[in-house]
Amino acid sequence: MSTTGGPPEVGIAASELRRDVSVWGSYMWGYADVGADIYVALGIVALAALGFTPLAFLAAGLVYAMVGLCYAELASAYPVAGGGQYFALRGLGDIWGFVAGAALLLDYTIDIALFTLISFGYFNFFLPAITLGRVHGIDDFIIKVGPSHVRWLWLLETLGGIGVLIVMNVRGIKVSSAFNNFLGVVAIIGQAIIVVAGFSIVWKPDWVVQNFQYYPADLGHFALGSSLAIISFVGLESISQVAQETRRPATIIPRTSIGLILSVLLFALSFSILAAGMVHLGPGPLNGFYGNTGDPVRLIAANIPVIGIVAAPMTALIGGVIVFISANSGVVSASRLTYSMSQFQLLPAWFKRVNKRFATPSRTIIVFSGVAAFQTLLAFFAPAKSVTDNEAINLLTDLYAFGATSGYLLVFVSLIVLRFNDPYTPRPYRMPLNVPVTYRGRTVSFPVLGVLGFIGVAITLSEVVLTHPLGRIAGPAWIVLALIVYFVYRRLRGLPPLGSQPHDWETAQKRVLQEAEEFESLEEYELALAERDGTAGRP
Repeated sequence: MSTTGGPPEVGIAASELRRDVSVWGSYMWGYADVGADIYVALGIVALAALGFTPLAFLAAGLVYAMVGLCYAELASAYPVAGGGQYFALRGLGDIWGFVAGAALLLDYTIDIALFTLISFGYFNFFLPAITLGRVHGIDDFIIKVGPSHVRWLWLLETLGGIGVLIVMNVRGIKVSSAFNNFLGVVAIIGQAIIVVAGFSIVWKPDWVVQNFQYYPADLGHFALGSSLAIISFVGLESISQVAQETRRPATIIPRTSIGLILSVLLFALSFSILAAGMVHLGPGPLNGFYGNTGDPVRLIAANIPVIGIVAAPMTALIGGVIVFISANSGVVSASRLTYSMSQFQLLPAWFKRVNKRFATPSRTIIVFSGVAAFQTLLAFFAPAKSVTDNEAINLLTDLYAFGATSGYLLVFVSLIVLRFNDPYTPRPYRMPLNVPVTYRGRTVSFPVLGVLGFIGVAITLSEVVLTHPLGRIAGPAWIVLALIVYFVYRRLRGLPPLGSQPHDWETAQKRVLQEAEEFESLEEYELALAERDGTAGRP
């Protein structure tokens, strides 16, 4: 509990969100978000890392694995909507909780915009004139606005897709989760078919060696490639965002998180190695590999003999579907994040109002999906050097990488701090590699892997800032603008702009465990507090 006098302590209100997410639903929330990233990132990473593309994915994958284990521990210990924002708030205080929330909110809104855009890039395989902007050499679907070449019909498709996501999520997470579950299964089966067929029929290991030898990336391009590869693994946070709507989160979240880490790593590395053994990664052919539609996985499928004629359209359809459900996960995560932030007066209370009919945070769904729509407009109207450039994808991927790595950095700091400052909360799962240390007369498990994860994310964030000209300007600008809003709001409410309000974390934790029906963890927590206070065994 807080020891600060003055204003009343702020805890967690009783949850108005339904616990409708099952073990499979929890896994599919993560897979829908993370599993789709390879469909976006593969061609972009290959453009930068060339023959070192598999190594770039491996480097990013190792960081991702540590991020995933970190979230598995924190989300199972603190099963509250908000994810990384809540962990930073709990461990580091109000302003850092807000900064983490702002960074992740950038990530989620970009997720909605970028993945809806890319999904129609795949769907438009069946209507290539839309994404190429040409019919018989005539620019029917491109209009020139100043220095921009706007693919107006693709833009309208993207905005319409965001509208569909708003309606679906306002109606409820059960509807949204069922949508993820069904289409996610189809996507996993389709990916498995492509990987198995590709390695069995057409993959050539000597091409991998040749690409590695003849098209190596220098240090700068490898840093750019690995920083872009991190977006192949962004989205694990979505599991923790729906922790307050997950049944038995202490049991489910660690299992689904670890399963997700392994499955996504397998597919991401498989696709990158498969591509290196199917496509010469030189500058010329690579232009076709990436393309203007952002559908590199479809091109891999098209190059598989015998089944390619069927695999290409099937992959375009599956790619469009899984990328679209990733955008759906972005809507859920953004709405739950802002719902949590408003609970703790980091944002106005208006954002935490829940729709009485559907029991969903409909206001945040509409507002931040609207932000994503605005980001989509900015991206499509971004200046382009030529009609073939797709600056919309470049701008959104830069911001996506910045938001994710900034938020993850604060989450690792929070993990380390909470190990020392809150040793009483039961942790059904702990990151491996812990060293016992004595702190204030109590033995604490120091997370060695957590420190390594922090270093890995810090390096990745440095790569993002150094190698992404758009991201290093627009990303920090987003954080600064968010902080201005935060300071104004806190001053108007008479709350400390730089300090923290008093929080009754112990009562809040008991309520969360009670609502989650984690009665064993609740009993363990109450016993630990009693031992600390010297009241254990008293009637």
